[in-house]
Amino acid sequence: MKISFLLALILALTPSLASAQEEVVNVVKDITMVEILKKGGWVMGALIVLSIFTAMLILLYFLTLRRSTVVSNRFMNASEAMIRKRDYLGLIAYCHRRGEAVARVTQKTLDFLTKNPNASSPEIREVAEAEGNRQAGILTQRISYLADIGGIAPMVGLLGTVIGMIKAFMEIANGNIEGTKQLELAAGVWEALITTAGGLVISIVAMTFYSFFRGRVQNHTAELEAAGTHILALVGSQLNQREGLGAASQPLRDDFPMRDL
Repeated sequence: MKISFLLALILALTPSLASAQEEVVNVVKDITMVEILKKGGWVMGALIVLSIFTAMLILLYFLTLRRSTVVSNRFMNASEAMIRKRDYLGLIAYCHRRGEAVARVTQKTLDFLTKNPNASSPEIREVAEAEGNRQAGILTQRISYLADIGGIAPMVGLLGTVIGMIKAFMEIANGNIEGTKQLELAAGVWEALITTAGGLVISIVAMTFYSFFRGRVQNHTAELEAAGTHILALVGSQLNQREGLGAASQPLRDDFPMRDL
C-alpha cells in the first residue's frame, strides 16, 4: 500500500519537475557567448581587462625578450677590439649608445676602472657582479607580472562567484523562488560560476607563458654571465700586460657569479 502511494506521488511530481528542467535547459540553450559574459557582471569586466593586459604582456615579451637585447655578437666583437687597443673611454662611449644588458655591465665596470685605476681585481669583479645581478633582476622582474596575474585572476573570479551565490540565496530567503521553481536556482548558480571559470582560464594562460618566458630569461642570464666573464678576462689580461704583473697577479676571470633566478 505504501509502495503504491509513493509511486503515485512520484508520477504526479514527474511532469512538473520535467517541465521546470526543460525551461532551464531552453533558457541556457538560447544564451550566446556575449550574454554569458554579461551575466558575470562587473567582475567579468575586471577579468576582461586582466585578459587584455595579459595578452599585451605576452606580445611585448615575445618582441623584447630576445638574445640580442641581452648579448649581441656585434657588441662583443667591438668591445673586444677596443679593449685590446686599451681604448676604455671609447668603449664607455660605445656602451652608452648600445641597449644590451652586457653593455650596462661593461660600462659600469670600465667607469669604475677609469675612475679608480689602482682598484684591485676583487673590487672590479664586485662591481661587474653587482651590475650583472641588477640586469638579471630587471629581466626577472619584467616577467613577474604574468605570475601576479596568474594568482590574482582566480581570486577575482572567486569573488564574482561568491557575490552571485549570495544573490541567488537571497532570492530563496526572500521567498521569490518556491516549490518546483527552485530548479531555477541552477541558472543563478551557473551564472555565478562564470567568473570563476573566466578567472581560471586567464590564470592558466598567464602561468603557462610565465613558465615559458622564465626559461628564456634563465638562458639569457647564462649568456650574460658568460659575456661578463669574457669581458673581465680581456680587461684583466690588458691590465696585467700594462702593469707587468704577469701570472703573479690575480686574474679577473676567476668567476662572474649571478644570483639564481
